[in-house]
Amino acid sequence: MIAATEPLVSREGLTPGTPPALELREVSKAFDGRPALVDASFTLEWGEVHAIVGENGAGKSTLMNVVSGVYAADSGRQMVDGEARSPRSPMEATAAGIGMVHQHFRLVNSFTLSENVLLSLGRDSRIRTPAQAAAAISAKAAEIGLPVDPNRVVATLSTAERQRVEIVRVLMLGARILVLDEPTAVLTEEEGRALLSFVRTLARQGHAVVLITHKFREVAGFCDRVTIMRHGRTVLAGAPVVELDEGEVARLMVGEALEVSERPFSSPGAVTLSVSGLTRRADQQGPGLSELGFDLHAGEVLGIAGVGGNGQEELVACLTGMMRADRGTIQLGGHDLTGAVPRVRRQAGLRFIPSDRFATGLIRELSIGENLALTRVASGGLGGRFFLDRKRMHSAAADAIQDFDIRGASPARSTALLSGGNAQKVLLARELDDGMTVLIAHSPSRGLDMKATQFVRKSIKQAVESGAACLLISEDLSEILSLSHRVAVMNRGAIAGCRAIGDVTPEWIGALLAGHV
Repeated sequence: MIAATEPLVSREGLTPGTPPALELREVSKAFDGRPALVDASFTLEWGEVHAIVGENGAGKSTLMNVVSGVYAADSGRQMVDGEARSPRSPMEATAAGIGMVHQHFRLVNSFTLSENVLLSLGRDSRIRTPAQAAAAISAKAAEIGLPVDPNRVVATLSTAERQRVEIVRVLMLGARILVLDEPTAVLTEEEGRALLSFVRTLARQGHAVVLITHKFREVAGFCDRVTIMRHGRTVLAGAPVVELDEGEVARLMVGEALEVSERPFSSPGAVTLSVSGLTRRADQQGPGLSELGFDLHAGEVLGIAGVGGNGQEELVACLTGMMRADRGTIQLGGHDLTGAVPRVRRQAGLRFIPSDRFATGLIRELSIGENLALTRVASGGLGGRFFLDRKRMHSAAADAIQDFDIRGASPARSTALLSGGNAQKVLLARELDDGMTVLIAHSPSRGLDMKATQFVRKSIKQAVESGAACLLISEDLSEILSLSHRVAVMNRGAIAGCRAIGDVTPEWIGALLAGHV
């Protein structure tokens, strides 16, 4: 059983028959025909801290974005304090007494807290000047016991201070129902405990709090009840924390079936990529890396699973040469590439599929042929140093378009006009070349439909069966399980555990995702 570290909140003092603070029934939501929520349900009582847990993509944040008016549900019922209310905007949610603090803060960095609050207030507010806002903020901060300086510029605040600013802001706007989305993701242990202790105190004072999290220790120590979601559905609704077993929660988070049908038919060979002691200091952008290490073999897919924000971006940036680690080593094919620039790493056989294909993979303004040629120009593959052989570039692009079935494409067509699936095929055509020995694939099927996803995974499988090695980093657990020979779980910038696919269990993955080793 999960043992609570503090006494659970009591509902004593509430009038018998008091309706729930929030009640959702059979809520569904789809984006571009892809279901994000399927008949999801949730009930929040006054005076409690209620956790919603689940792996990435389970629907936790989407459900609460419906509550806070960011999204409108396609169907279902929503009640706030016993009344039917379905906010169609964040402003309507605020009027209903609902405030959400998002994982990525919604503050203007160049403004003070007072100025940010003024931006949030409606026209009917009696607060009209920064001085009036500062006085009201100070009064609210003193009332709830969460000190903030209303005259500080947001850009000068630490992450923990910005979080306090967000909480004070939504409470000033009248929130009695507070939703916190992964509030401790970028906080230190001490800052996280302080924040969650405050949250419990706020609930005792009569508020109702929703805590979106994946960390069991937060559920055990600070929450009264827990709802578990998986694939947009509610799989456990409002169970008392003290009655839960950690293994059962882990199983419900990730499911029972571990499918490995797409795994390459190859046997791992010699070590191709070796990473040892990779470390980078944490900052406001993420948790950094902590003595991270692994070996990747030829003919192998090593899947790195983990909830987003646990150092995956830093790992990718350090491996590809976009970021320097503070210490540690990176060896590819026996050569030390720790301090090498991206060009040298490519020459050594490293290839990369980024998580955001247009942010760091393709250039929208260039044609398909030009995007396919980007990595070959510097090597002289398309002419001399001062001359680009456009005829050769056009011919190579036409071959790639045919080989990778890039529908409706031509070498001269703008890349910006491609669908997500076809844009990803352009990346695959460029990166999966004859010189590749190691492929780093970061969430390669993110945002793709089923057919495009199957194509991407088939391409990776064929490359590995031909002798390449693949480091697959993804928040999609099904993608990791279906392709990998080994699975490692990343938590707080470190590898928390690694197993052969045959030894992977839902309980093991769930425990490591939640921070229990």
